[in-house]
Amino acid sequence: MDEQQEHDDAVGTTDDGGFAALGLRPDLLAALEALGYEEPTPIQRETIPHLLAGKDLLGQAATGTGKTAAFALPALELVPGSRGDKPVALVLVPTRELAMQVSEAFFRYGKDMGAKCVPVYGGQPIYRQLQALDRGVNIVVGTPGRVIDHIGRGSLPLDAIRMLVLDEADEMLDMGFADDIESILEAIPHAHQTVLFSATMPPRINSIAKRYQTDPVKINVVRGDTKASAGKVRQMAYVVPRSHKPAALGRVLDIEAPGGALVFCRTRTEVDQLTETMNARGYRAEALHGGMDQAQRDRVMNRLRDGTAELLVATDVAARGLDVDTLTHVVNYDVPSAPESYVHRIGRVGRAGREGVAITLAEPREQRLLQNIERLTKQPIKIEKVPSVADLRAAQLEQTVNSIRESLGADDLEEYYPVLHALRGEADPRTIALAVVRLYHEAAGNTVDETEIPEYTARPERKFDRNDEKRVRDSGGAPSAGTAFLYVGLGRKAGIRPNDLVGSIANESGLTGREIGPIRITETYSVVGVPEGRVEHVIHAMKDVIIRGKNGSVRRYVDNGPQSGEKRAYEKKSYGDKKPYGDKKPYGKKTY
Repeated sequence: MDEQQEHDDAVGTTDDGGFAALGLRPDLLAALEALGYEEPTPIQRETIPHLLAGKDLLGQAATGTGKTAAFALPALELVPGSRGDKPVALVLVPTRELAMQVSEAFFRYGKDMGAKCVPVYGGQPIYRQLQALDRGVNIVVGTPGRVIDHIGRGSLPLDAIRMLVLDEADEMLDMGFADDIESILEAIPHAHQTVLFSATMPPRINSIAKRYQTDPVKINVVRGDTKASAGKVRQMAYVVPRSHKPAALGRVLDIEAPGGALVFCRTRTEVDQLTETMNARGYRAEALHGGMDQAQRDRVMNRLRDGTAELLVATDVAARGLDVDTLTHVVNYDVPSAPESYVHRIGRVGRAGREGVAITLAEPREQRLLQNIERLTKQPIKIEKVPSVADLRAAQLEQTVNSIRESLGADDLEEYYPVLHALRGEADPRTIALAVVRLYHEAAGNTVDETEIPEYTARPERKFDRNDEKRVRDSGGAPSAGTAFLYVGLGRKAGIRPNDLVGSIANESGLTGREIGPIRITETYSVVGVPEGRVEHVIHAMKDVIIRGKNGSVRRYVDNGPQSGEKRAYEKKSYGDKKPYGDKKPYGKKTY
């Protein structure tokens, strides 16, 4: 997270002397001054004094509120003057991107005091992390799975830990890290601070807080800020049939002309397909999803930040924690089922006083979800008419007029007089000007579609009731309507845990943790619930996946009543019945 951006985005000032009044040590205050920070954000102002006092804390805060500095600065206060060689603070985050960003923030704040911070996450050779930890470290930032690995190896000592931070806790639980998180919490038996930040507060978060925190201070900067943050963003939705969504997205973006846009899709397959479509339309689009290795992801982010790419198409999981200040538009290619996810997404634009734009492409059946979002944000989402061919033509001509108008103010126009002089004898100036405009207009990629896109504007008549809301937010337990079941040929004997199944399915298929479940694990196989409409996609996505070092067949599961022994009924259609690599581990395949 770019903490300077977070500071710029925060609302309000204080008369209490800024960061100096919070009780931070002089070298940290000097680092903040060098970075240009003047006033703490609301969550920093409320959180830092309690953490410096050694209290546990339960904070509800979303991206853009400044929460990284809210826990990073107090954690750095714990670093001894001699700096030591054992970590005094451990920060758990859901993704490797966020691990790197949080680690960079620690480096910026603590470089004057010589504090050492090491990020540990999957996708990077573990020997590099082992070497860094062996050299001595003050702060460790990591994903739960890799932290568990280091604890098991004895490379991450916990006996000096004085603060444990769970950042984006709700996302870690949705990704299936619940067991790993509890294992880490239980691995630190001595007294220490436990700090928990989450964008939402589902019952599971409160359950962890009750078990592992002692009289925590509760901070909430979401409830009073949801409407304000949404108010910075111009929100609109277009209701279109699914088959027309790629064309509708291109049409809308052609008219909006974003400086940089982040497009959210549900699955990695959809990400790849849409990226290809938008590139064919003339956009410099890049894909970002869990099927890419770290080097690929780094190249994509560098292209977006330096302006080489103008459109990033990503899944929610892959984009978690991303914060790019060049973004002007966020697009929900599908309506997120959880309204909190919508708020989290649009929080990436509309910052530092700039207007952001949130565009949602809703299928007719998804309009009820828009109403759920409106209730949370207390802001209307205007249903716009999908731009027609004539609208697009007019917008493109207006963009050409504006570009030429800017060029008229250039100082070097006389350099091009020889071209005009050479053509003067062939046509009058008006005709020459029109020909030049035509060349520029076409060179800018302003081609016009000839196909009109059908639109739907009517809201559904039935109101969105509490039962609907419960089904949308249901994250497990009893199966909801439209749930299908998968048979996975691995069970307790293979060491399979629920988070292994949720993590692998979420990363491979693009489903969220809330869409996966219920889960039943037997000695030799597992049964997992997924949305009925996605079951074949999940089966195909999981056909080569290795879970805990083993390849298990994945197929649709059908319960035909009581079964005995190892007899299980399922449909014949399957993927991966046989292990294509025998007992050998596939080289280069995704493993969990």
